[in-house]
Amino acid sequence: MKRKKIEIMLVDDHSLFRNGMKTIIKSFKNCKVIAEASNGVEFLEILDHKTPDIVLLDISMPVMDGITAISLALEKQPNLKIIVLSMYGEEDYYYKMTTAGAKGFILKDTTIDEVQNALETVYKGECYFSKELLMNIVTTRQYNINDVVSIELSERELEVLKLISRGMMNSDIADTLFISKRTVEKHRAHLLEKTGCNNTATLVMWAIRNKIVKL
Repeated sequence: MKRKKIEIMLVDDHSLFRNGMKTIIKSFKNCKVIAEASNGVEFLEILDHKTPDIVLLDISMPVMDGITAISLALEKQPNLKIIVLSMYGEEDYYYKMTTAGAKGFILKDTTIDEVQNALETVYKGECYFSKELLMNIVTTRQYNINDVVSIELSERELEVLKLISRGMMNSDIADTLFISKRTVEKHRAHLLEKTGCNNTATLVMWAIRNKIVKL
């Protein structure tokens, strides 16, 4: 049976960048671009009649900012997977956009291989973060390690957290630790509750800030 292609929407106000990204995505056998928009308002209008698997969305756009666009888009399509396209110097938006529901972050000047890896990883239901970008984020004043509150985690919770941060899904974590998928789900829920994170992306950020996970 032929594998379904990952359907992608591009949202960026620079047509030159969109055209370049389309060319890159066309070179991937398992991906195709089904729509594009130049700002957040256009993006939301297109979502009324298109259902992409993944949206590649610019962090800075005219008319409507990326954080608002993500929040409103996920109200329309809760299962939508959004990867944010970022430039250096925009790290301050990271936590807000992951809290809003972004599933990944990549730099605009990243490699073709990383674009493909990010698309495939997020399509599988995992999160993807550019290591280069994460390193920049955790060294900024906004994410200073001294500002982080210490939280007691059990040995098993730490094991699960480390595997989550490696992008593993619940079923893979269960196989690795020889426990049930339901037990992994309970540990994940406890981790979110204890850390005050509202999704996997912010949980990974928390783990990095606390030096539980090394980049």
